[in-house]
Amino acid sequence: MNRAELVLAVSEKTGYPKADVELIVDEFFSIVEQKIVKGEEIKISNFGVFYKKERLARKGTNPSDGTPIIIPANSTVGFRPSKIIKAKVNK
Repeated sequence: MNRAELVLAVSEKTGYPKADVELIVDEFFSIVEQKIVKGEEIKISNFGVFYKKERLARKGTNPSDGTPIIIPANSTVGFRPSKIIKAKVNK
């Protein structure tokens, strides 16, 4: 499901105009992004936790020629699903 499909699904489910739902979805993602960039966790009950995850520098291999390389440290976004979501996925 992409962003447009999410907006359409929420609009159909709630009966709210698509334009209003689009505004809310965009603002939600914007707030989540801002909090993660700051290093804060976003805990959504019965769904999961989004958080900023730091990766250390590590050794790797260049796939084109097989030479060893150093992959620099970086940040990414992590997600820990709630027990409820895990249980539903593992049915």
